[in-house]
Amino acid sequence: MIRAVASLSLNIDRSSPVPLYHQVVQGIESAIRSGELVPGTRLDNEIELAARLNLSRPTMRKAMDELVRSGLLVRKRGVGTQVVASQVRRHLELSSLFDDLQRGGSKPTTEVLTFSHTAADERIRETLQLPPDALIYHFTRLRKMNGKPLALMENWVRDDITEIDESSLGSRGLYEILRTAGVNFRLANQRIGAVRADDEQAVLLQAEPGAALVTMERTAVDDTGRQVETGRHAYRADSYSFEMTLVQR
Repeated sequence: MIRAVASLSLNIDRSSPVPLYHQVVQGIESAIRSGELVPGTRLDNEIELAARLNLSRPTMRKAMDELVRSGLLVRKRGVGTQVVASQVRRHLELSSLFDDLQRGGSKPTTEVLTFSHTAADERIRETLQLPPDALIYHFTRLRKMNGKPLALMENWVRDDITEIDESSLGSRGLYEILRTAGVNFRLANQRIGAVRADDEQAVLLQAEPGAALVTMERTAVDDTGRQVETGRHAYRADSYSFEMTLVQR
């Protein structure tokens, strides 16, 4: 059922450290969760919404794109942008491999291969939106499941959240450490791919050189819009897969 175009009113605080696009996301999500915007409600187009909220069109498009990726809105040709029925909303909480394995009843263990607290290079500064003199934690870990190598994980984490050391990384999941420090993860930009294992990866993962590996690159963002960490992981394809919810547009 297509409902009438909603009259959407959001409070945008330009003095807030929260990015404008993220304030739009939070406002629309809140309206959906509260029932103010019910499933099937059609929203104004991005140009009209941007004008009404006195925002730039790119800012509004970024917000709407995020809500579509989250499964809260859907774009339909000839109809416009609609609120999605509640049963197809994707849960927004992010999890780590450590979380996933524990929930599945496995016993994850971690070997910290490298660890440093160092200056961020240009690529990481840009990804995490850090100033030129920023320091980051950079480390690689080998994650095992019930004693069997499963994943090689390389991460870069901003150092203005909490102190991280090798001992904590060896006994706890990274997201658990960050959540304990007060981080409320909100969303992530993630890319999944595949590669063939090189000689080093094959040795560490106890796989044949050239064996298939599933790869994941992720940059996680908290509820203030702060880029918290970024990482590159490689998983044994015979032991791990990703599942996702798809929304018909």
